[in-house]
Amino acid sequence: MRNKLNIGTLFSGIGSFEHALQRLDIKHDICFACDIDPYVKKSYFENYSIKKENWYDDISKMDATEYVKDNIDIIVGGSPCQSFSFVGKQKGLEDERGNLIFEFIRIIGQCQPKMFIFENVKGLITHNSGKTFEFVLKKFNELNYEIRWDVLKATDYGIPQSRQRLFLIGIKENSDIKINFPPPKLELKLKMQDLLEDNVNLQYYLQQKGQEFAVSDKNISKKYTQINGNIALCQKKNQQFNWHGDFIFEYRDIPKKYYLSDKVKEYVLKSGTKNFKSIPETDLSIARPILSTVHKMHRAGIDNYITKFGKLRKLTPRECLRLMGFSDNFKIIVSDTRMYQQAGNSIVVNIFIEILKNIENLY
Repeated sequence: MRNKLNIGTLFSGIGSFEHALQRLDIKHDICFACDIDPYVKKSYFENYSIKKENWYDDISKMDATEYVKDNIDIIVGGSPCQSFSFVGKQKGLEDERGNLIFEFIRIIGQCQPKMFIFENVKGLITHNSGKTFEFVLKKFNELNYEIRWDVLKATDYGIPQSRQRLFLIGIKENSDIKINFPPPKLELKLKMQDLLEDNVNLQYYLQQKGQEFAVSDKNISKKYTQINGNIALCQKKNQQFNWHGDFIFEYRDIPKKYYLSDKVKEYVLKSGTKNFKSIPETDLSIARPILSTVHKMHRAGIDNYITKFGKLRKLTPRECLRLMGFSDNFKIIVSDTRMYQQAGNSIVVNIFIEILKNIENLY
């Protein structure tokens, strides 16, 4: 038995499996990784240790036979899912991205790992009335691996996000590996609010037009948009840029000295006083003339008042990463636009953690 795990990842993204190994403090060597996105590569190289010659930009040009000598313990990957996603056009295997599943299978056949994990959207199971998945399973079974699969929910493994994904596991026949799959479900102890940052930069707050769109009846009623939810909506790579997804409504922090006492507040909100006959309006869009003397301001009862001032904001890139199970030691070195995409395209780290905890004799 070795004291290190030899791994390879395909469609590697920002390394959710690699991050799971880090969180579990499992020693490992990354024998190879592959992703076509150059910005993903920047994030990956900043956060993980891998030789440049072991990184591949194009899986279709990759020959994995050279890695047989490395005795790969496990290969992990999730090919692009748009071909089978309910959000996409569901072209399935007719789509070039859908055919990348077979590139994953080809690499498994070439380097013969002890075990592999394949992830995809659950829409793959039902696409074309189940015929697509039946064909994919047939191809996986030709590898001479024991195949198991299930749809796992992020909420069952510690992450407050409505994300369901297909996980397909292959264990080499006649292997000593033992696995409890799917792993036992866990009690969800976190709410989305528990993963939010403090003192968020003003750049993440919506302007009035964006706020009105995000909270429109259409978006709220069809659950395109959620405000201050306990369970986050499933992250998408573009959710923060089409005004759909999760938003946080926060009150701005105003020093207590500026709040009216109960006595003065009651006076201000009275239906009338000896000085004026109408109720003083609060939160005016156009301010009343500002009085210059301390005697008149805040004492005459005729002034500008606001109720608590709130603003709607987007989730930050760090919050999106937290909602995928990434610790704060994950380094963000790309733009917000790229980080939102990379988080939305990733795999929930906590699910990999629970799968790893339930494997015996892998290395």
